[in-house]
Amino acid sequence: MTGPLEHHAGVADDRTVSSEARDRRELILQEMESILKSQPFRTSSRSKQFLSYVVLKSLDGHFDELKERTIGAEVFKRDPNYSTGDDPVVRVQAGEVRRRLEQYYYSASAALPVHIEIPLGSYVPEFRWHAPELTIEHPAPVMQLPHQVEEVAAYSRSEPAHAPATETAKKFRARVWIAAACVLCLVLGGLGISLAIRNRNHSQSTIDKFWSPIFISSQPVLICLARPVAYRPTLDLYKRYSDTHPGTFQNEVERENEVLPLDPNEKMAWKDIEILPGYGVASGDVDLAVRLSNLLTRMNKTSQVRIGNTYSFEDLRTSPTVVGGAFNNRWTMQMTSNLHFVPIYKVGIQEQIPSGRLWNAEIGPKGYITDYAIVTRLIDSKTGQFFVALAGLGTAGTQTAGEFVSTPKYLEEGLNSAPADWYKKNMQIVLQTTVTDSIPGPPHVVASYFW
Repeated sequence: MTGPLEHHAGVADDRTVSSEARDRRELILQEMESILKSQPFRTSSRSKQFLSYVVLKSLDGHFDELKERTIGAEVFKRDPNYSTGDDPVVRVQAGEVRRRLEQYYYSASAALPVHIEIPLGSYVPEFRWHAPELTIEHPAPVMQLPHQVEEVAAYSRSEPAHAPATETAKKFRARVWIAAACVLCLVLGGLGISLAIRNRNHSQSTIDKFWSPIFISSQPVLICLARPVAYRPTLDLYKRYSDTHPGTFQNEVERENEVLPLDPNEKMAWKDIEILPGYGVASGDVDLAVRLSNLLTRMNKTSQVRIGNTYSFEDLRTSPTVVGGAFNNRWTMQMTSNLHFVPIYKVGIQEQIPSGRLWNAEIGPKGYITDYAIVTRLIDSKTGQFFVALAGLGTAGTQTAGEFVSTPKYLEEGLNSAPADWYKKNMQIVLQTTVTDSIPGPPHVVASYFW
């Protein structure tokens, strides 16, 4: 009798395990579908192909097919014998998928039963189950716990006071209380984690929320400034002027800091002009770079300043980026060309809708100058990375934009009427500032757009 009974119990256990496995598989597939349809993934067919492949192969137990060369051949149609050292497509795409997963879970609900992760150094996905799902993993102790506790209480009441507890009863009671303690810990732990995640955004300041996407990537933030071509007179031209004006422009300090007062009618040749590759950064861009570098340091995030041609689109694809300037910065113009507010040379800031508004720099009474700027914040831009453009029509406007995104007071005031979940959205904000003696005043929000 013992053998058949034991065999019958084993079959029941196997069926329970199989049922749980099917339930877990279904939850993982549902989560994968939600990820593939989410904003971070919907525009990247390669990322969707990679994630679908590794998750399905893992669920089917085909771990031998989760190797770099196999993924390269199956997903990216490489030759089965291709050199993974020369073609890192799988490693690059795995990093891209990890980054997009971080973006997805940053804004996802804290109540998701399972998280899908691709650990560094591996292509085998991991499925992180949260506390509510963990209670399904071992249903017997959870579901039977009240009954078992009552059985223990009844057993204790039925035993004579002087009767020693049997070894079986001791083990039974120990298992029950251990199970109860584990369940309580899971519930309290899950509740604490859930509350912490849900309250995270509420406890953050406005400036923390604005810049929070920079922490999705481990790469430093690139602060990219334009460097227009700069010209100056050659040394020969300075000497010709000095010959007729003795005592002038005798050293490099004078040549660097004083204007050469040539006769407006004097003719010059191109040989009298030279290009200075190390010059040309606008003062507003420099102010912006200093402010942001200081802010990121306080936020414990590293940054790098890139100037002129020292950065490329490939750099923008691998790091969160802030670009300064409008018409002098090619990446500002390219990345914002199809957005709601667009800087247009010799026109101003144009709202790209029928009968859209227009803002342009103005000279007012008493010589005051009004300048404008656009702050563009893209969580998932054309580069696939967090991207911010601080674009003034003039150098004062760019400086004002940098001050706006690095000063808590200005940012809080500017986003006071924004949607409650603005930090999860892309945004553009048009700023206006009054410039006196080349110094911009406080920024004022004149228009905004969130999507």
